[in-house]
Amino acid sequence: MEKGYGQFCTVARGAEVLCEKWTPLVLRELLCGSRRFNELHRGVPRISTALLTRRLRELESVGVIRSVEAGRIRAYELTAAGEELRPIILGLGHWGARWIGSRLPKGDLDAGLLMWDIRRFVRLDELPPRRVVVHFDLRDAPRARERHWWLVIENRVADLCRDDPGHELTLEVEATLRALTEIWSGDLVPAQACKAGDVRVSGAKRDADALWKWLGTSAFAETRLSRPKL
Repeated sequence: MEKGYGQFCTVARGAEVLCEKWTPLVLRELLCGSRRFNELHRGVPRISTALLTRRLRELESVGVIRSVEAGRIRAYELTAAGEELRPIILGLGHWGARWIGSRLPKGDLDAGLLMWDIRRFVRLDELPPRRVVVHFDLRDAPRARERHWWLVIENRVADLCRDDPGHELTLEVEATLRALTEIWSGDLVPAQACKAGDVRVSGAKRDADALWKWLGTSAFAETRLSRPKL
């Protein structure tokens, strides 16, 4: 079966590179700053490691990324051609937020991706100089291993843990996976979720009031919030 479109048109040629399954998501991760294989896999957790390896090789073969030595580990970085894809990938995300939305079937909810995205976009400038530890209890996570997460922010670095790091908690957030996803995506405001009982924040009032300012929202949430009302 022929893989390509068999056309000289540059739309066809570009689509042969970009429209393979998982490729836009791998590019999204690279554009968001992930460089090492494990970081990329955390951002695209449902791709097999073998297929991720293949997609990276394909992108390298067409000059979109290059592999570099990072200590003992190989890392990946965008070339000029890869960086030029930034407005295309972001544009796709904004288009999806505006017209497709993020109200997902249950099978498309992904606790790992959600928490990785939250960690990545923590608003470090909004946080106090002390250590902040937020425990997330996603009470309806489909797998027990994905129920508990600890977000630790210290010295202007955000870290995400699946096991209790042993620090004193600043806040505890108990939420449904859907509610936290919809807050992150711009489909739901925190006050609505708290009023409905889908989210509960425990801790000092000052910190609880600041939580959503600390966490922020998805890069596409503002577009979702300003979408046309059809």
